[in-house]
Amino acid sequence: MRLGLAANRLHHLSENAALFRWLRACEPGIRELGLELHTVGRTFDAIAAAGMLAGYTGLRRYPYGREGGLMKLVAEVVGLGTPERTLDGAIYLIDPVDPSSVFPEAIALKRQCVIHGKPFISTMAGARDWIEAERVHAGLPADPGADGLHALERQTIALIAHDAMKPQMLAYAAEHFDVLARFAHRVATGTTGQRLNELAWSRGWPQHQPWVHRYESGPMGGDAQIADLVLEHRCQRAIFFEDPHVARQHEADIQLLERAVTTVTDEVVCFTSPAMAQRWAAAVRLRAQHG
Repeated sequence: MRLGLAANRLHHLSENAALFRWLRACEPGIRELGLELHTVGRTFDAIAAAGMLAGYTGLRRYPYGREGGLMKLVAEVVGLGTPERTLDGAIYLIDPVDPSSVFPEAIALKRQCVIHGKPFISTMAGARDWIEAERVHAGLPADPGADGLHALERQTIALIAHDAMKPQMLAYAAEHFDVLARFAHRVATGTTGQRLNELAWSRGWPQHQPWVHRYESGPMGGDAQIADLVLEHRCQRAIFFEDPHVARQHEADIQLLERAVTTVTDEVVCFTSPAMAQRWAAAVRLRAQHG
């Protein structure tokens, strides 16, 4: 697997920054998986200066962002004709107040990952969770250090889908109802929440009891309400099926939720496509089966 890797300055500014906390937790898994990390220049330099992934041939250096490094990652997510020039996704540890996080290449990186059904991972918790999922899929034993991420019974999950993606969200919830039912709480925006409740009631969930707590619809502020939950440390996961092909009148509200997620980078995992969510749910089941 080949992943692009970039981190805003905040996340490699000190020895306890998010990039280094992630590497300390996941370096063994990265080596076990033989994961290639195609790394933008300043992020690569920070890893090398910290002495991490020393001697690891899977760490590749790309130009600095100002020299087109992030743009190259975007092109390679789309694919440039050979396996060596095709990325399977990207980890981009975002500082929500860093202006570069809203540069066109940063926005395009996420959008192309979503369009091509590839993981786009924007938080430290998400990167930690993804490495564990890939380890489980590879048949490696569970990492006890990731047990907290899999304590779903203590977590709240947000389930959000744009209009064109609502059928896929319902199909996903139907297929993985057992996994989603493990969460202590589920929340959703208006119409998605109603349809998910109807699904749960058809599965025998008590009719008087909502399976998900419904907030307002997205255009009426539901994304902002869930963003507040995230910032108050009361929501640990978000599955957000985005439709990248349509203009969205409430774009600012969507960005607000995305910024909230990256603000609490250590705590929240966010999936932005059905492919990401499917692979995660499969990993949850495999990890539970193997104890």
